[in-house]
Amino acid sequence: MASSTPPRSGPSDPEDPGTEGSDSKSSGPTLSGSEESKGSKESKKSGSTGSGSKKSDPKVSGSKGSGSKRADRAALRALLRRHGFRDLALGRALTFFGNSMAPVVLAFAVLDLGGSAVDVGLVVGARSVSNVVLLLFGGLLADRLPRPLVLQGAALSAALVQGGVGLAVLADRGPMGVLLVLSVVQGAVAAVSMPASAALLPLTVPSGDLRPANALSRMGVNTGMIAGTSLGGLLAAVAGPGWGMVLNGVAFACAALAYRAAGRHLAARRATAVSGASAPAPARPWEELREGWREFVSRTWVWVVALQFFVVNAVAAGGIQVLGPTVADATFGRTVWGFVLAAQMAGALAGGFLVARSRSRHALRTGVAVVTLDALPLLALAQSADVVVLLVAMFVNGIAIEQFGVAWDLSLQENIPQEKLARVYSYDALGSTLALPLGEMAAGPLAEHFGTRLTLWCGVALVTLVTAGALCSRQVRGLTTGGPAGTPPGTRAGAHEDPVSVSGPGSPGSASASGSGSPGAASAPGSLGPGAANGA
Repeated sequence: MASSTPPRSGPSDPEDPGTEGSDSKSSGPTLSGSEESKGSKESKKSGSTGSGSKKSDPKVSGSKGSGSKRADRAALRALLRRHGFRDLALGRALTFFGNSMAPVVLAFAVLDLGGSAVDVGLVVGARSVSNVVLLLFGGLLADRLPRPLVLQGAALSAALVQGGVGLAVLADRGPMGVLLVLSVVQGAVAAVSMPASAALLPLTVPSGDLRPANALSRMGVNTGMIAGTSLGGLLAAVAGPGWGMVLNGVAFACAALAYRAAGRHLAARRATAVSGASAPAPARPWEELREGWREFVSRTWVWVVALQFFVVNAVAAGGIQVLGPTVADATFGRTVWGFVLAAQMAGALAGGFLVARSRSRHALRTGVAVVTLDALPLLALAQSADVVVLLVAMFVNGIAIEQFGVAWDLSLQENIPQEKLARVYSYDALGSTLALPLGEMAAGPLAEHFGTRLTLWCGVALVTLVTAGALCSRQVRGLTTGGPAGTPPGTRAGAHEDPVSVSGPGSPGSASASGSGSPGAASAPGSLGPGAANGA
């Protein structure tokens, strides 16, 4: 059953540059009928067929390859000329910059006040608790109100609190209670920003440009995370955590301005920022949350992949974040471990460039399959802890993370109705976020009882088995992306149906057998789960 929601973004915008679909730019040069006839005659004279001549001619194939690359680059540049998308991507990058720097400077601020490791854990943990508690509320808020307004309010609140607390710390008037409040606000901002910004992105570009748009946005997010974490530690060591908080406040203020600009451009193009505004009257919050849950579980491919990443995130959090530093301390040292983590982020950036140029119709199937490569770093740690092998494993893992992340965002944005998209994102992110502390808390006791190597091997087995299980779903294997040009995101035919007539848990009922999940259907979970593990 297709959504009755009116289109939120048209196939093209004559007032905005770069609106033609990127697919039309990716095709190579074509030959006219007379040119083909001429080529055929020439090939017959040489004793070969026309098609054979084309394949064997290095000049023709070389020109097509270079033309395709130029077209890809032109399509990416055209996306960056779209003001709404560019401003949103900038706002997301600055938000993730602030969210990545915040825990680092906050922890050092607690220590500078004479706090213990328990105090650091309490303050930093308050951020995680706030994030988990408010994630569903953030998705609900983003589906009820204009999303640019939600993002502006969250970023501006963070800017005021960060800047104020930073000045208090610099004046030696920042007690532990104030830092605790700051931590809660940080978690709330992250909870509101993630579903709102991810659900807003499809409204800033034509449907044919969603794949490269997601890739470019995620590259900005990854860059912001790298810069935020690195600069946070540097500022805390050189200038003090107070200055880090002040800079964080400036970053969030700039993010609020970027979100405001994105909202203005969307309004100018008459694109409704929140599809729920077309409803005559909003339902009660609990009813809307239940509606989001029904939307989440009514598609087998959504909850299957979310369940897959609940396991994968728990394993990765325990193996990389807990056991990884333990192995590093016993072997190659902490400095090298920093380079190992940097290699993963470098791989993510490289993966973003690769997936931006991809034209795969079965993006979700490919993305879910490459999640198996999440086992490579665990395997390297379990086997020998050789630095070169580990660096390569983490780099490849970073590439795989982006392949999945873009495929997941694209699949949700093309198939989930806009008025429910943020709530589906929030349910996805909730599962991914809950998995992280579970994996981190379980890894240590398991390693002490069974040994680090055996625990890592079990993690490899879990990642492999759960990925194979996800690929057993016909919807996961058959869902396609990149439908007919101009199809509004979230309104594609068959987006609600289940091709195997199997209802998910809590689903209102079984569905038709001709849905988007079936192989060859016309239609096409951010952070690390579908919503958290990849930096979305």
